Amino acid sequence: MRSQLQALLEQGDLQGAKAILVPVQPPDIAEAIEGLPEHMQAIAFRLLSKNEATEVYEHVNSSVQQSLLEVFRRQEVLDIIDNMSPDDRARLFDELPAKVVRRLRAQLSPSEWQATAILMGYEAGTAGRIMTPEYISLKEHFTVSQTLERIRNLASVTEMIYYLYVTDAARRLTGIVSLRHLVTAQPEETIGEIMTREVVYISTDTDQEEVAHLIQRYDFLAVPVVDSEKRLVGIITVDDVIDIIEQETTEDIYALGGVQSEGDNYFHTNLITVARRRVVWLFVLLITNTVTGTIINAQQDILQQVVVLAAFIPLLTGTGGNVGAQSSTVVIRGLNTDEIRLLGPVQVVWREALAGALLGSILGVMATVWAYFLQGRLGVAISVGFSLIAISVLASVSGSALPFLFRSLKLDPALMSAPFITTAVDVLGVLIYFSIARLILGF
Repeated sequence: MRSQLQALLEQGDLQGAKAILVPVQPPDIAEAIEGLPEHMQAIAFRLLSKNEATEVYEHVNSSVQQSLLEVFRRQEVLDIIDNMSPDDRARLFDELPAKVVRRLRAQLSPSEWQATAILMGYEAGTAGRIMTPEYISLKEHFTVSQTLERIRNLASVTEMIYYLYVTDAARRLTGIVSLRHLVTAQPEETIGEIMTREVVYISTDTDQEEVAHLIQRYDFLAVPVVDSEKRLVGIITVDDVIDIIEQETTEDIYALGGVQSEGDNYFHTNLITVARRRVVWLFVLLITNTVTGTIINAQQDILQQVVVLAAFIPLLTGTGGNVGAQSSTVVIRGLNTDEIRLLGPVQVVWREALAGALLGSILGVMATVWAYFLQGRLGVAISVGFSLIAISVLASVSGSALPFLFRSLKLDPALMSAPFITTAVDVLGVLIYFSIARLILGF
């Protein structure tokens, strides 16, 4: 569709371009507009109706959102921003420059700005920051027929009608009613008679990743958010949770590669920022390699007599690094998904140590045979084999233990583990190798 849209815009056929957008869903329109040349994005966006424009705008990435704001007229900006849901508007304001936010704030109605300001007052990454205050609340004395009429009146201004929340006079959450239970109940029944009083809820300061896990665990479409006095202040819907899971997973994958992420699109970030985020751990690894080189240089006496030992250093450190990366990956993923919650750190590390010993034994036998085949020296081959076993155990233990250590220190296990595992394998692995070689070769 993007290529068709671009061709029609290049021909000046605005009616044709508008026609092909009619049956398309807002997320697909957003993706098509993102792929257009920058000077065509605003033209395509103006072909949309007012309501559809707001939905599409919420789906385009932040860089396109900002460029569109710069070319829109004042009224167009006001129509879009004022009609956005408070949580999407707060997310937009987080990504825009402060001067742009100040200009937009002046254009919002007081009620819309107040709703957005409340969300922005919560700490980033918490439930309060990503919730929406647009929900339907009920009282226990409402009848089913009264509630259905209330839903009809409020459905257009609320984000979720499948769950209805019951509050008391002080707005404290007391129960929940699903739309299914509501429509199957008798019209004269009261909400207090059909509601569920055991409600799963979260606090405004709950971490967004914990929110995602909770909704995923219970298969909720939404979860209520309460303040410190258990007053209902908002809800978080499953569509927001999907975005959170994608964001958190992306950050973890970047972190495993030693790349810091701040939640933005990596490929839309300028190269200076990219270099700044990546250079830190590359510098750490540079220092590590310098230390490894120093250790190798200190082993000149044995290397001068058995030069062939140097040929197997990359094999040992490379294999150890891969084993450590495997262990850290499964442990970090287990921490994120709570799969290893019942095992405990000691049991996990012990299991990975045994796995490392098993892998090292298999690889050690193969490496011994291969080293003897290449060099014809049994002592060197045996040194390589035993070193590979020891390094594999070391890598497995460090790869599984370091994520637990960094999590206990309130550091990101994914970001911190990779360079430290590399350090342990490179530095200690070389020491282990030369120590075993000296012992077996009699130096």
